[in-house]
Amino acid sequence: MDDEHKLQPLLSSSIILLDKPCGPSSHEVSAFARKILGVKKAGHCGTLDPNVSGLLLVGVSRATRFLYYLSRADKEYIGIIKFHKKITPEQVSLLFSKFSGEITQTPPRESAVRKAPRKRKVYYLVPLQISNHHVLFHVKCQAGTYIRTICSDMGKLCGGAHMHELRRVSVGNFGVEASHTLQELSDAVWLYRERKDGSALARLLLPIENFLQGYKRIVIKESACKNIISGSPLNSPGVEIADEGIKEGETIALVTASGRLVAMARAAKPSEEIKNMKKGEIAYPKFVAMQKGSV
Repeated sequence: MDDEHKLQPLLSSSIILLDKPCGPSSHEVSAFARKILGVKKAGHCGTLDPNVSGLLLVGVSRATRFLYYLSRADKEYIGIIKFHKKITPEQVSLLFSKFSGEITQTPPRESAVRKAPRKRKVYYLVPLQISNHHVLFHVKCQAGTYIRTICSDMGKLCGGAHMHELRRVSVGNFGVEASHTLQELSDAVWLYRERKDGSALARLLLPIENFLQGYKRIVIKESACKNIISGSPLNSPGVEIADEGIKEGETIALVTASGRLVAMARAAKPSEEIKNMKKGEIAYPKFVAMQKGSV
């Protein structure tokens, strides 16, 4: 069956773009996805608070280990901040400007990271609508930026404020408009199991190759794949072509000529040296995506 042949690799390693509802935690949502799919493992990156909705990336089976490479992607949110006193558009503009660009913030007490001040980039923070105490806003920021903390820090400058609502609308190049609900996932699994129609499920389970944006690549020869899968370094005879601008120590993707991800690796040499090398180690695998026996 064509669907069976297509779905089994995806059930063993793929990413789902889920639209997390308010209420459950991100951990609970990924656990729901695991149970619905009937797989042994599922995880998420970019945790959303229980009362925050929006785009959550969930890794299925082997792809849970790939989530690390997605965790540093920029994020976008639409939210509402509630000020404890009536605020004017001029005051909003001034406050928002203070929290744009490079900011320093301390993660909230509820977070799982160390509670130490750290710098983060806010690419833009713009008000969309102002109504008495409430301001609807749009923000794009570096991974690890706490919007709740921005709202409370704003409040310290104007008599109090807190985050009223928040929805994540993008992670890296992926927008919430491309996401699916848990109900849609459940319906797709039902169609696959009961009607032998895997087309809907195949649309939800995305191959990890779709998520390599931002990573430079080395195309490797098929003869080198088996060694990489076994965890051996990539040596220069196995290189077909390398992207420009690779730096020593940079995380890169090792792919086949057809675009399949073999492994994420640490570059041992920069692009300029890779081009001229006849022997020697080029990159060290860190996460092997391709399974043994697949080549």
